[in-house]
Amino acid sequence: MSETQTLTSRELHCWSCGAAAGGAHFCPSCGKIQPLPPDIDYFTFFGLPRRLGLDAHALEAIYHELSWRLHPDRFAQASEAERRLSLDRAAQLNDAFRTLRDPVRRVEYLLWLSGRRREGETRQQAPPELLEEVFELNEVLEELRQARRNGGDGTAASLRRQLEAEQQKLETMLAAVDKELAEAAAAWDRALDSGAAVEPLFDRLNQILNRRSYIRNLVENVRQELAAD
Repeated sequence: MSETQTLTSRELHCWSCGAAAGGAHFCPSCGKIQPLPPDIDYFTFFGLPRRLGLDAHALEAIYHELSWRLHPDRFAQASEAERRLSLDRAAQLNDAFRTLRDPVRRVEYLLWLSGRRREGETRQQAPPELLEEVFELNEVLEELRQARRNGGDGTAASLRRQLEAEQQKLETMLAAVDKELAEAAAAWDRALDSGAAVEPLFDRLNQILNRRSYIRNLVENVRQELAAD
């Protein structure tokens, strides 16, 4: 990101020299760090469009440049206001980078920006196609716990093998859902590029996220149970 790259089209002016700052991180005239609009989003923070397919290398390069330029150590001799801006901006930079570098969190964030998903929202209703799988999994989990309580090492070992097989199946499902999410994200970007309506994709992305969250939790539960031995 260049020193003069703007983050918003608003007509903002530098607090120090009065030059048009345009919402940049730094004044293009005097180089002073600038306050940003309070409602700025993470995409705009990095000077990027609201797309789901981001260039990971470009994102990381911008992050490292801004990390260096916004680091509080560089403002040790600056005014208190500038030091405060640096601290706040560095924290915001880290939050933005953690969100945008992760494809799943990026989708969640875009849906949140669009008012289609609450922050941290997860829906744990089992997808219909997984009901039988979940029922069988819960049976194996309960039998394994019971075998451990009763000291049945042979039975527990057999159930553990079943659980390991279930784990592999679930991880395969999770990989398939991740692929489906990537395809839906690509469809979102294509719709933006072509000027087509993106509204139908909101529900699709939300449904995929909810299914992914459910399967991921199942995987984590199985991993924890296997690690209990």
